Amino acid sequence: MTHDYLISLIRTAVPAAVGALLAWLASTAGIVIDGDSSTALTAGVVALAMAGSHALARVAEAHWPWLGVLLGTPAAPTYEAPGR
Repeated sequence: MTHDYLISLIRTAVPAAVGALLAWLASTAGIVIDGDSSTALTAGVVALAMAGSHALARVAEAHWPWLGVLLGTPAAPTYEAPGR
Protein backbone atom coordinates (compact mmCIF):
# COMPACT_ATOMS: atom_id res chain seq x y z
CA MET A 1 0.00 0.00 0.00
CA THR A 2 2.73 2.49 0.93
CA HIS A 3 4.60 1.88 -2.31
CA ASP A 4 1.46 2.50 -4.40
CA TYR A 5 0.68 5.61 -2.37
CA LEU A 6 4.15 7.00 -3.05
CA ILE A 7 3.81 6.22 -6.76
CA SER A 8 0.46 8.02 -6.90
CA LEU A 9 1.96 11.08 -5.20
CA ILE A 10 4.87 11.19 -7.63
CA ARG A 11 2.55 10.79 -10.62
CA THR A 12 0.52 13.74 -9.36
CA ALA A 13 3.43 16.02 -8.45
CA VAL A 14 5.34 15.59 -11.70
CA PRO A 15 2.47 16.82 -13.95
CA ALA A 16 1.96 19.75 -11.56
CA ALA A 17 5.64 20.67 -11.89
CA VAL A 18 5.48 20.31 -15.67
CA GLY A 19 2.39 22.52 -15.77
CA ALA A 20 4.11 25.16 -13.67
CA LEU A 21 7.19 25.00 -15.90
CA LEU A 22 5.11 25.37 -19.06
CA ALA A 23 3.24 28.31 -17.55
CA TRP A 24 6.55 29.93 -16.58
CA LEU A 25 7.85 29.45 -20.11
CA ALA A 26 4.68 31.07 -21.45
CA SER A 27 5.18 34.02 -19.11
CA THR A 28 8.71 34.57 -20.41
CA ALA A 29 7.46 34.74 -24.00
CA GLY A 30 7.10 38.52 -23.70
CA ILE A 31 3.33 38.68 -23.34
CA VAL A 32 2.40 41.69 -21.21
CA ILE A 33 -0.98 41.90 -19.45
CA ASP A 34 -2.37 44.09 -16.68
CA GLY A 35 -1.83 43.10 -13.05
CA ASP A 36 -5.50 42.33 -12.32
CA SER A 37 -5.72 39.75 -15.08
CA SER A 38 -2.29 38.28 -14.44
CA THR A 39 -3.20 36.11 -11.44
CA ALA A 40 -6.29 34.59 -13.03
CA LEU A 41 -4.54 34.02 -16.33
CA THR A 42 -1.54 32.43 -14.65
CA ALA A 43 -3.75 30.06 -12.66
CA GLY A 44 -5.65 29.12 -15.81
CA VAL A 45 -2.51 28.53 -17.84
CA VAL A 46 -0.99 26.36 -15.09
CA ALA A 47 -4.19 24.29 -14.84
CA LEU A 48 -4.48 23.84 -18.61
CA ALA A 49 -0.79 23.04 -19.04
CA MET A 50 -0.93 20.52 -16.20
CA ALA A 51 -4.07 18.82 -17.50
CA GLY A 52 -2.83 18.79 -21.09
CA SER A 53 0.62 17.43 -20.34
CA HIS A 54 -0.81 14.80 -17.99
CA ALA A 55 -3.38 13.70 -20.58
CA LEU A 56 -0.72 13.43 -23.29
CA ALA A 57 1.57 11.44 -21.02
CA ARG A 58 -1.27 9.04 -20.10
CA VAL A 59 -2.18 8.50 -23.77
CA ALA A 60 1.47 7.88 -24.63
CA GLU A 61 1.79 5.53 -21.66
CA ALA A 62 -1.22 3.52 -22.85
CA HIS A 63 0.55 2.83 -26.15
CA TRP A 64 4.12 2.61 -24.84
CA PRO A 65 4.13 1.68 -21.14
CA TRP A 66 7.78 2.68 -20.65
CA LEU A 67 6.72 6.32 -21.25
CA GLY A 68 5.12 6.23 -17.80
CA VAL A 69 8.44 7.68 -16.71
CA LEU A 70 7.11 11.02 -18.04
CA LEU A 71 4.80 11.01 -15.02
CA GLY A 72 7.65 10.43 -12.59
CA THR A 73 7.62 6.64 -12.33
CA PRO A 74 7.37 4.03 -15.09
CA ALA A 75 4.58 2.10 -13.37
CA ALA A 76 1.08 3.14 -12.42
CA PRO A 77 -0.09 2.40 -8.87
CA THR A 78 -2.37 -0.57 -8.36
CA TYR A 79 -5.50 -0.15 -6.32
CA GLU A 80 -7.55 -2.82 -4.61
CA ALA A 81 -10.95 -2.65 -3.02
CA PRO A 82 -11.00 -2.03 0.76
CA GLY A 83 -11.26 -5.14 2.91
CA ARG A 84 -9.29 -7.42 0.63
